[in-house]
Amino acid sequence: MDRIVYLDNNATTQMASEVAQIMRDNESLYGNASSMHSCGRDAASAIEWAREEVAALIDGDKSCVYFTSGASESNNTIFSTFRDLIDDGSKRNRIITTTIEHPSIIEEVKYLKKKGYKIDEAPVDVYGKVKLDVLKSMLGDDVALVSVMWGNNETGTIQDIKEIGRLAHECGAYFHSDATQAIGKIKVSIRDCNVDYLSLSGHKFYGPKGIGVLYVAKNAPITPFVHGGHQEKGYRAGTYNTLNIIGLGEAAKLAREGLQEEHDKLLALRERLRKGIEERIDHVVINGHPTDFLPGTLNVSFPNAEGESILLYLDMEGIEVSTGSACATGSLEPSYVLLASGLDVELAHGSIRFSLGRYNTVEDVDYTLEKLPSIIEKVRRMSTRKEFK
Repeated sequence: MDRIVYLDNNATTQMASEVAQIMRDNESLYGNASSMHSCGRDAASAIEWAREEVAALIDGDKSCVYFTSGASESNNTIFSTFRDLIDDGSKRNRIITTTIEHPSIIEEVKYLKKKGYKIDEAPVDVYGKVKLDVLKSMLGDDVALVSVMWGNNETGTIQDIKEIGRLAHECGAYFHSDATQAIGKIKVSIRDCNVDYLSLSGHKFYGPKGIGVLYVAKNAPITPFVHGGHQEKGYRAGTYNTLNIIGLGEAAKLAREGLQEEHDKLLALRERLRKGIEERIDHVVINGHPTDFLPGTLNVSFPNAEGESILLYLDMEGIEVSTGSACATGSLEPSYVLLASGLDVELAHGSIRFSLGRYNTVEDVDYTLEKLPSIIEKVRRMSTRKEFK
């Protein structure tokens, strides 16, 4: 194989060399950050530096930053908090989310519904945007929490976070956003967007895996999510993962300092790829919003071509992408995100997500455009359907 072109950065990113270096440089900080001796104090000081960097990246208060294992834990923690409040008899006993959230929320919602909790899911339009008029009609004085992701991991569609937060607060509800895909790609501001809770993962913006953040605004309710010691103000017990936290801090610093440059680069690569696909391949459908999208995400449906086959042929050429289908228990399930946007099942099955990142180049895009047309032609020849809709 001549080369590897990694176009699956929404799944995870390569750890930045600067992040790996700062973690190596701080290997001597093995002391328990909860200990009072100098080794412990040095570790605690490094952790607080990282907390400041994360807060600066999201334009928030460092005292509201809680370290977790990642966004999945952060998301589950928020829903567990409001489950506890409802169990304690709060008159606000309903939660609103959407049909296109990350599985860490989708699966939590399924679990809570089975237990009898009231959870409504706001629909989205053909571009994957939450229908604000419908959301507004769903709100009421019984709503405790509204949870809407900032940018979608499959289509890249960016939600109207500031307005959704305003609507949630107007009815007296708290607002949570899973900003995992938005961090490091677009500006994310706690102060500007009516957000009470925010989730993120380090490995989505060139930091280590296994480390993330839950941001909890002052006076917003939160219940302990790991019981034990006093760490994270008693809300998440357990010895600090010092080196990963330091790596997260460095990733946050790099993301903040290079935000505009990275945004512009990813957008240019994405548009080069999109235009190239549309020029070289007939009958393609670009999924997601035409203007409000994450700069490095391009989701394309290829009619009469099955997504898993496209992925495997691209992989044979060293091009790594994701498909809108998920293989589970021997059957293919089309992307629930695309189906929620009104895409038919066949197009959803034929979708490919290209997600560009910091280390991609023009040469990577051009190589993909060189290999992709013949692959689509080959897969379409194998298709049982010979006519395009």
